[in-house]
Amino acid sequence: MRKQLYVLLVSLMLIASPAVAADHSDYFDGPLNSGQEVTSKCLECHEDAADHVMKTSHWTWSTEQTINGKTVNRGKTNAINNFCVSINSNWPRCTSCHIGYGWKDASFDFNKPENVDCLVCHDGTGTYKKTPTAAGLPAETVDLLYVAKNVAAPKRENCGACHFFGGGGDAVKHGDLDSSMNYPSKEVDVHMDVDGNNFSCQSCHVTEDHQITGNAMAVSPAGQTGIGCEGCHDAAPHAESILNNHASAVACQTCHIPEFAKEHATKTSWDWSTAGQDIKAVKDEHGHPNYMKKKGHFTYGQNVQPSYAWYNGTAAAYLMGDKLDPSKTLKITDPNGDINDKSAKIYPFKVMTGKQPYDKKNNILITPKVFGKGGFWKTFDWDNASKLGMESSGLPYSGEIDFIATEMYWPINHMVSPAEKALGCLDCHGDEGRLDWKQLGYKGDPMQTGKTR
Repeated sequence: MRKQLYVLLVSLMLIASPAVAADHSDYFDGPLNSGQEVTSKCLECHEDAADHVMKTSHWTWSTEQTINGKTVNRGKTNAINNFCVSINSNWPRCTSCHIGYGWKDASFDFNKPENVDCLVCHDGTGTYKKTPTAAGLPAETVDLLYVAKNVAAPKRENCGACHFFGGGGDAVKHGDLDSSMNYPSKEVDVHMDVDGNNFSCQSCHVTEDHQITGNAMAVSPAGQTGIGCEGCHDAAPHAESILNNHASAVACQTCHIPEFAKEHATKTSWDWSTAGQDIKAVKDEHGHPNYMKKKGHFTYGQNVQPSYAWYNGTAAAYLMGDKLDPSKTLKITDPNGDINDKSAKIYPFKVMTGKQPYDKKNNILITPKVFGKGGFWKTFDWDNASKLGMESSGLPYSGEIDFIATEMYWPINHMVSPAEKALGCLDCHGDEGRLDWKQLGYKGDPMQTGKTR
């Protein structure tokens, strides 16, 4: 009873009321000509705010963590993915999603408080925008004084401005995060349903002193600040004991997120090897072109059935400069865990496949310069783009380029379906079950073999 009362109280605390803009009219006089001017005014009252922000990975885009047995500083600043590949030499485009102003090259000063962008998270008007190619600076059309006078606690739209549009567009990178999550129905996400629970992002990603809990496996494979369903839900939430028994080996998300990308198709593959050619694009059934000369071929999926793998909350990952085996598909991120790992559970994932450039002589991934002067998007010259990008990353470049198949695993945690839409027994077990039992380490369907772990 005490546990149930605690869960009820916590749930009530987490239910988000709409973020109401706070009238700051008395604190700002115009004109305000830059984002830095706004921040300097904010810090006159919120003296510690910038100091708190500058200690977060949202600011540094890097955190010390142990990956593949090595202790490294790792984050967006030096991670490689199979979307736009790397931020090195591409800063002004990539850092349009940084919570700062002016990160246009490697000389950016992370120690200047005025470079912190307060408005990107606290805009209460819905009018604040960053210029997509200007290193995080506000768009010239933004009325900075109006926004500064009407700040608010972060809303889903504030978080989603970057997290829903990562990788170059709506729903591109995350299969379970897109603009449909701004005002989702119960069918899209039972927690954030605007007519139901109406959770904010912070309801689960609890925040203190601007430190936000939760990690993206792509940049933080060590998973230091993971969050879980058990923060609100009992460890044995089902009336049926056989379902509760599954919880030791099966993550809640596996049954309760039967599919992702429910309203907007998500990118599922990206082949850079065909970029630069004059190939006619064809629109798929979702309305997306299957080819762009600047980027190569793509595929998309909607209502995608997840892939499943054992996951103990940490992952292996390709680190910049690591040697690769060109005869094998390179797993840029790969969840740790197997059937014998008692801390691991079967989790759902979006598996993004790609084909991207690597140095044939040095056997390392290339971090090409794609944006700006000399970038591939202007020259369609892989050699020059690779040379410039590798110089920026401090990596050797032989001049010999080929393309390697890659995979990235992205855990699926959002777009939780209503209980009545959760997977049933025969969705996983039986002749048409969706799980590949042998790939997961079982001899066969455990309902038939009797082996549960």
